[in-house]
Amino acid sequence: MFKPWAGRPFSSLLARLPSQCVVCRAWPAEPVCEACVARFAPPVPRCRTCALPVAPGSALCGDCLLHPPPLDACLAACAYAWPWPECIAEFKFRGDAGRAAPLATLLRNAPWVEPALEQADLVLPMPLAPARLRERGFNQAHELARRLDAAKCDPGLLVRTRETPPQSGLDRRQRLRSLRDAFAVEPTRASALHGRRLVLVDDVMTSGASLFAAARVLRAGGAAHITAIVLARTDLPA
Repeated sequence: MFKPWAGRPFSSLLARLPSQCVVCRAWPAEPVCEACVARFAPPVPRCRTCALPVAPGSALCGDCLLHPPPLDACLAACAYAWPWPECIAEFKFRGDAGRAAPLATLLRNAPWVEPALEQADLVLPMPLAPARLRERGFNQAHELARRLDAAKCDPGLLVRTRETPPQSGLDRRQRLRSLRDAFAVEPTRASALHGRRLVLVDDVMTSGASLFAAARVLRAGGAAHITAIVLARTDLPA
């Protein structure tokens, strides 16, 4: 008996099934429906290198003008404001790895993300320390990165060398100090960075300290261009 689904990848079959918006629960809908994207993730002018909101027509925020970060570009899909914190918490802290797919779709559809992925040689997720990885069961940045571009995703090139304290309770100077030497390039693969264009993926960007620390390591290893893309960005300097 002929089976119309025979030979097709299971993931492509799932993509054809009706889905439910993770925000408003509309059914059937896109993983994040157009109405929720328009209402809760509208494009806004953001600083080219740290993704903080800026005035229309401005390319950089004042801080990046005075202290250029080690990123060539930084892109954010939405502000870290309702309803996204709850969606991200379900994904990140409550073991719902299935939310990676709709959240990655939201991220991929943000302005300039698609071209950044197309131009990249490698897509690198921000790594977790081993203890944190065991606690959560998965790295949320890796889950996003592999859904953005599975062929370019390389979760083993950038590594976390040690545990660091939670960043939420620290000021900017303390965050920078706590992240010193917290990242490294996998020693046997250092040559993989030379002259490469990289996309660095994370779920939430607060102060940028973690992304900047990782980017400095990648830059020192020979990366030619680094774009950070994050799902959500806090809209006030931390």
